[in-house]
Amino acid sequence: MDLKGKTAIITGSNSGIGLGVARELARAGADVVLNSFTDSSEDHDLARELGAEFGVSARYIKADMSKGEDCRALVEEAGGCDILVNNAGIQHVAGIEEFPVEKWNAILAINLSSAFHTTAAALPGMRKKGWGRVVNIASAHGLTASPFKSAYVAAKHGVVGFTKVTALETAGQGITANAICPGYVLTPLVEAQIPDQMKKHGMDRETVIREVMLERQPSRQFATVEQIGGTTVFLCSPAADQITGTTISVDGGWTAL
Repeated sequence: MDLKGKTAIITGSNSGIGLGVARELARAGADVVLNSFTDSSEDHDLARELGAEFGVSARYIKADMSKGEDCRALVEEAGGCDILVNNAGIQHVAGIEEFPVEKWNAILAINLSSAFHTTAAALPGMRKKGWGRVVNIASAHGLTASPFKSAYVAAKHGVVGFTKVTALETAGQGITANAICPGYVLTPLVEAQIPDQMKKHGMDRETVIREVMLERQPSRQFATVEQIGGTTVFLCSPAADQITGTTISVDGGWTAL
């Protein structure tokens, strides 16, 4: 797959899934724009190292995805957007009655509304070029639900619905919009949770992963950031020109149950 000459913006991409997606897009030849809400030397070094590794242009732009104006400014500052990957997200777990209002508002803003703002800013340029890819990183929780995750589930279901509308509004214009729905992905954040889960349940690493963390994932294997990135690259390929308005589950069978 050759994405040379294409510019990809990946929100929430200085670690985890977002960084994995950025790496695979860069590997395929795309110039990449990394993003998060921080603005450290490490963020900019990460972009420089990524660009040097794959021989592409890579830079980091700070933007707070909880703020609509920042979302739109990110696209404008990037100077072009052929591939938009909406990945930024946060999580909070609590029952509905106890769910903090500020957490609800933040999750909806970052996980859902940011995708609206970035997409609205990117579509005019994509239409002008007659080519574009919008890839929204949703979740298995965009297709099913779990207790105590009301805001996250609502936001991810919203992302799936928004993806469908985007696809319908751009159909036949050389633009596609799809949502990837990962199950549990082995990211640094998830890796850091394993020791605590081992201690809590009195299990070894492999058992706690298989029986506790991946209880709902029939494969009993984590998805990887490389797999999410590879799926994104596929959606940018000619083979996916007529794939739009749908979801692709990378969840080890979770949503097949």
